[in-house]
Amino acid sequence: MDNTVLFAFGLTLLAGLSTGVGSLIGLMTRTTNRGFLSFSLGFSGGVMIYVSMIEIFAKSKTSLSEAWGPVSGAWGAAGAFFAGVAIMGLIDRLIPENDNPHEIHSVEEMEGGANAAVRAHKHSFKPLGRTGVFVALAIAIHNFPEGLATFMAALQDPKLGIAIAVAIAIHNIPEGISVSVPIYFATRSRKKAFWWSFASGLSEPVGAIVGYTLLRPFMNGTMFGLVFAVVAGFMVYISLDELLPAAREYGRHHTSILGVFCGMAVMAVSLLLFI
Repeated sequence: MDNTVLFAFGLTLLAGLSTGVGSLIGLMTRTTNRGFLSFSLGFSGGVMIYVSMIEIFAKSKTSLSEAWGPVSGAWGAAGAFFAGVAIMGLIDRLIPENDNPHEIHSVEEMEGGANAAVRAHKHSFKPLGRTGVFVALAIAIHNFPEGLATFMAALQDPKLGIAIAVAIAIHNIPEGISVSVPIYFATRSRKKAFWWSFASGLSEPVGAIVGYTLLRPFMNGTMFGLVFAVVAGFMVYISLDELLPAAREYGRHHTSILGVFCGMAVMAVSLLLFI
């Protein structure tokens, strides 16, 4: 295994395991810094949208145009992009809304719901524990294609991989909160809550390994072009469906929008520096 593959896998692993950071925040704090989280989620969304539409989709179109010609290549890139959107939409639809990691809540809301569940089940905390486990499984399913996206981007272009890994890591933090808080209230064990949250992020490196293993025999310009367009679809869907609505919910509208454009600006400058 060469250094490029190891680097790509390492980035994917770090991005996925950032759910553990969210777990620590949920377990160690009683309030959410809403302004900071709103800005951070907006920043992550800005990075992902900009890099998807300006860099990743452009690379996809170039690769497919070289293989299929300009017209067929452009159609192929567009089709693969919307296929990525459809895949993420299907995953969201198959996951119940209450367990969907896109339905992000603050620490206070999670604690309030957990306390209510404890009062409703004075003699049994199992329903609350099952909620946390189901959320962990939902996040694992949802993060699988994200792992492939991060890995493939890093494999083709390390600087893109770093940007995507950072954006994915930021958006995984609230997901860690949504796993750890209900499990903690069910078990009163910070250790169990942390490890369930931490483990839910492992699906990202697993997605990278499985995807790379399946696609490796077919790796060429055409395959990279198709995968990059699908990855762009993944990330735009995640940004528009999850990150930007969550950013607005956590803070004021202008805070989230400032985060979006700061993320885009940072991504633009980083790409321009490497021209």
